[in-house]
Amino acid sequence: MVTFKGINEGIYLEVYGSDIELIKKELDEKISKQLNFFQGMKFLGVKAEGLTPEQVLEISLILKYKYDFVFDTEEDPLNRASKIFVEKDRISDDLSEGMTKFLYGTLRSGQVIEYNGNIVVVGDVNPGAVLKATGNIIVLGVLKGVAYAGLGGNNDAIVAAYDFMPTQLKINDIIVRAPDGGISQYRSPEVAKIYDGEIIIEPYLPNK
Repeated sequence: MVTFKGINEGIYLEVYGSDIELIKKELDEKISKQLNFFQGMKFLGVKAEGLTPEQVLEISLILKYKYDFVFDTEEDPLNRASKIFVEKDRISDDLSEGMTKFLYGTLRSGQVIEYNGNIVVVGDVNPGAVLKATGNIIVLGVLKGVAYAGLGGNNDAIVAAYDFMPTQLKINDIIVRAPDGGISQYRSPEVAKIYDGEIIIEPYLPNK
């Protein structure tokens, strides 16, 4: 299901199958046994059959931030994230490594994360957890907590999640609270942004 292959320029990962949890488990087991082998090698990317672009991104983020893989520039997950969720010219200038805080795992009720830049969560944000960022907020999982993006006057900030169900949403100084049915009625990747003085929420469209 998971195979690393080497060529002159570096190594790449081939993934077969569609069960992302089994793939991540096998990946962890394989890397843990050969961690020293991968250190310092240039990583060329992930070739996957049966996975969505978002799942490929999740694997790339695990390789980079959990196992310190050194990515080829074009395959860096930061670049991949900018292409997946929003128009490149909206987010790519801000989503640089020095301006982005990555969090791996589930954020639970009572946790408050504040950052002067972008926040990317590789995991879920539970009800009662709060994210505050001057830039964008991207959740590679379920967003059920509170998300404040664009604090300090950034009208171009966005909030995006695979499963978009925040209890409260704020971009710059515009706030939306969830009604009984939730802010969004769709359990799918969505993006929130400011348009004409209001927060709008749009389905994520891969070909947009």
